[in-house]
Amino acid sequence: MEEDVSLFGIRGFLIDAPEFGTLHGQRGGALVIENGRISETGDYDDLRRLQRPKPVRWIDYGPVAIFPGLVDCHTHLAQYSAVARGESELLPWLRQHIFPVEREFTGPKARAEAPQFFHELARHGTTTAMIYAAIYEDSCEIGFEAAKESGLRVILGEMMMDLGSYGQLQPKKVVSVSLLESERLCRKWHRAEDGRLEYAFSPRFAVTCSEKLMRSAGEMAARFDAYLQTHLAENREELEKVHHLYMSARDYTHVYEKCGLLTPKTMLGHCIHLNPREIAAIAGAQSSIAHCPTSNLFLGSGLIKLDQLLKAGIPVGLGSDVAAGPELNMWQVMRAAIDVQKARGAYEPNLRPLRPSEAFYLATHGGARALGKGDMIGTLDVDKEADLIVVDLAALLPYPGNRNALAELSTEDILALCIYRGGPHANLKTYVRGKCVYRAPNLASPL
Repeated sequence: MEEDVSLFGIRGFLIDAPEFGTLHGQRGGALVIENGRISETGDYDDLRRLQRPKPVRWIDYGPVAIFPGLVDCHTHLAQYSAVARGESELLPWLRQHIFPVEREFTGPKARAEAPQFFHELARHGTTTAMIYAAIYEDSCEIGFEAAKESGLRVILGEMMMDLGSYGQLQPKKVVSVSLLESERLCRKWHRAEDGRLEYAFSPRFAVTCSEKLMRSAGEMAARFDAYLQTHLAENREELEKVHHLYMSARDYTHVYEKCGLLTPKTMLGHCIHLNPREIAAIAGAQSSIAHCPTSNLFLGSGLIKLDQLLKAGIPVGLGSDVAAGPELNMWQVMRAAIDVQKARGAYEPNLRPLRPSEAFYLATHGGARALGKGDMIGTLDVDKEADLIVVDLAALLPYPGNRNALAELSTEDILALCIYRGGPHANLKTYVRGKCVYRAPNLASPL
């Protein structure tokens, strides 16, 4: 972790997307990191010649791109071992493949897997993640301990469910125990590590949660100014079950409205099958949506109407949603987001496709904004906290030895290479608050 110093600079092709539809790139660029923040950015030769009270230690790995750290707005710590398992739709897939895996995620198993999970996030270039644990207090406690050691920026919560739960408690006891454990975890971990770790009250979804549990989760999140996360309108069968469970509700989203779960700190996973009233309600509550395209394709859940959500002004980020999403690679999630809108375009001829720069925005500054952190991370602007990744561009070329080809590539070309060919094989460094949290094992020291 040699970059854990107060002042250093990194040279590379700077790329970020400050707004949806914009893409900034600077070839021959560099940025200076001081006390965990980006203090300067610009042309490398200009920055190198500047006189400063303290000398900058420059890091140069050759032809690399420097991006803001990737933001994963929806994933599951306890499910990662079950990726790519099963071919059924959501509800039978949960019963057959996921609940058994989550049931075992406690004690030694959780302690063995949690550190590996956060290492994998960092290896893939994810610097911020919003995550569900299993229903056990220790699964979340162990997760927070591993997140603390990892150096990543993490929002985590114990899974809450009292209908059809895989736990051993009597149904009448589940609500009180779940709330007690969640409060205890929140008191200990919310805003820990100078705000790097935060808590999310996490009722799974209306199929597995009573109204009492959901109301109580909403009240407790408001009390502690913590996050809320849940799933919404992912699957047609799920919608039918919610309708039968909550007959008085106008629609699925109304169930959460009545229970106080729609807030500016709420992240709603999926949101594929929403009607116009629901979209307006989510926008009015200033809640956010995690679009999980790899997961939605894997389970055949549907194609999200992303344009309608964005037009309504809803903050949208991307989520890997492992284990329904088969990998933690947010570059592939971006690719899937583009492909989903292309698939819609085959049936909706006037639909404009999602551009690579727009998918990249959703995975960086868009995700940061969806989490209420857009003023803190998500771009390479001066004064932002230095969450960023360094990508080896030569590793993405069809002929890696032909480095001269990089000089001919535009900012858009470089980004497209990352989205369609990027992954941990090309990720050299991952930084959070200017500290190196992942370094490629074969990377030579810059000194």
